[in-house]
Amino acid sequence: MKRLFIFAVITALLAGCSAKPADELALKSEQLQQYKKELSELKLKIEALEKELAVADKNDAVRVQVTELIPEHFERFIEVTGRVDAEEDVQVSPESAGVIEEVLVKEGQRVARGQVLAVLNTEALKRAMDELKIQHELATTTYARQKNLWDQNIGSELQLLQAKSTMDALQKRIESTQAQINLAVVKSPVSGTIETVFQKKGEIGSPQIPFARVINSSSIRVYADVAESYLPKIKQGDRAVVFFPALGKEVEASVYRISGSIDANNRTFSIRVNLNNPDGTIKPNLISIIRLRDYSASEAIVIPNILIKEDFNGKYTYVAEEREGRMVARKIYVTPGLSNNNRTEVTAGLTPGMKIISEGYVQVNDGTPLQIQG
Repeated sequence: MKRLFIFAVITALLAGCSAKPADELALKSEQLQQYKKELSELKLKIEALEKELAVADKNDAVRVQVTELIPEHFERFIEVTGRVDAEEDVQVSPESAGVIEEVLVKEGQRVARGQVLAVLNTEALKRAMDELKIQHELATTTYARQKNLWDQNIGSELQLLQAKSTMDALQKRIESTQAQINLAVVKSPVSGTIETVFQKKGEIGSPQIPFARVINSSSIRVYADVAESYLPKIKQGDRAVVFFPALGKEVEASVYRISGSIDANNRTFSIRVNLNNPDGTIKPNLISIIRLRDYSASEAIVIPNILIKEDFNGKYTYVAEEREGRMVARKIYVTPGLSNNNRTEVTAGLTPGMKIISEGYVQVNDGTPLQIQG
């Protein structure tokens, strides 16, 4: 009995040992399938995460606009305030004294050179003229008779000469009186417009008192004072642009002349620009601004002033460049030159073909990912 029990136990143990390896293989096979399934799911999750990260990376890129740098012609202008004068601006006065008898013009009227503006009272001169003419007529008759007698060898030569002298003297007095009468007529010395009539009929006119002001503004002169430091840069004949803010009008001209001396009080020299003004829209004393070129470069790299920033190391700007397959911002230190009209020439740091960040630059730093727009 005991032997039978031992035999049964040994048989069970042998059966258990032969079943254990088969169960372990089945378990490992099952685990392998589970791992493969998990791996497939992980690959799908990885791909999804990579796509999400790519989209997120793209969304993190700053949207900017860039401008390719191309060499261009650059000029710098200085601005000075100009004074407008009419080419002919005269105050007309009588050449003799007398009561103004007649005023023949009014303000705003166009007049021609030599046109009569007013007439002074010449009654006394005319009466004197009448007397002189009577005397001259008598002197002429006397001379004619003396001449006739002299031709007949009657009378003396002295009588003939006295008669002729009296006649000639009266003729000179007539001419002198007529000249005085003519001086009582006030004439315009230029063609233009009556700007102001200072006196009225019945007032006393004289050479010391202006009667009227006549302006011819078909041609004008613009004067300006320029700092002496610009003297080597501005020459006669240089291009100038004259701007009239009140009219919104800009006229191109050239420098007509440069003064021959420096003003000791303000250390400036004077320039003059001549302009045609056929329609008369530009008025004397109108405010004007003259722009004068003092620098020119034919092949210059020019960028807006606002794109140039500054830190402790100097002035810089941002350009877009490709790095490891993506566009990023790059900080470049530059050397600015002269500026004009909110634009500056860059003499060092930038080269043609670079793409400068023209919009969105305030949101970038060195290395910022960029998304180029436009």
